[in-house]
Amino acid sequence: MLQKLPERLRNKVLEVTLDLAGSMGLIVRKCFPYAKMVIDRFHVQQLDTEALQEIRIKHRWDAIEAENDAIDLAKKEKQPYIPKILSNGETPKQMLARSRYLLYKAERNWTFEQASRAAILFNLYPDLKQAYGLSQKLTWIYSNITDKTYVLTRLAKWHEDVEQAGFKSFNTISRTIANHYPRILNYFDNRSTNASAESFNAKIKAFRAQYRGVKDVNFFLFRISKLFA
Repeated sequence: MLQKLPERLRNKVLEVTLDLAGSMGLIVRKCFPYAKMVIDRFHVQQLDTEALQEIRIKHRWDAIEAENDAIDLAKKEKQPYIPKILSNGETPKQMLARSRYLLYKAERNWTFEQASRAAILFNLYPDLKQAYGLSQKLTWIYSNITDKTYVLTRLAKWHEDVEQAGFKSFNTISRTIANHYPRILNYFDNRSTNASAESFNAKIKAFRAQYRGVKDVNFFLFRISKLFA
């Protein structure tokens, strides 16, 4: 579809934002040979938050298993099961489930309830506090630094912190960033993102879902052009 555009127009494209998929890079190189490729910050940060949530989820499964073991033991001893209640009135399982959204936020944006929950959470699970710190450091780099040289310095320190922490999921992100360094650093030239394209894509998906799929592709594209062009 893109190659149907005149080559002289495609050659005018100087920058393209994309995700981490290798196929997207191939498309850009083939269709827009003079364009600088920029990996959208949100795709990198999505991996970062998923790694953090993976640690939380693991602790939640452990808490569920511990609760099941305690229930079985109480049955064997013919005693009533009394769950462990934390100082905020939640069980460990409940606290871990309800901590999902506070881990997405910076500490300054927590509500009073979230701050209280986070204090208990990080006291019980120091590794989760450490992982949260790594996640927030990467967010800070993206949000506050504009000088690419300084970005390299801070990312090098972040890689070192990740290696010392020893979290497998964060080590994977660290390697991913290292393998895509030039395109990731290109973000700090103009701070370009493909947020508008992602928003438009979400609208198309919602429109398609209303009709339970698409049979006539040409008519579907025609309607999209009339509605969103």
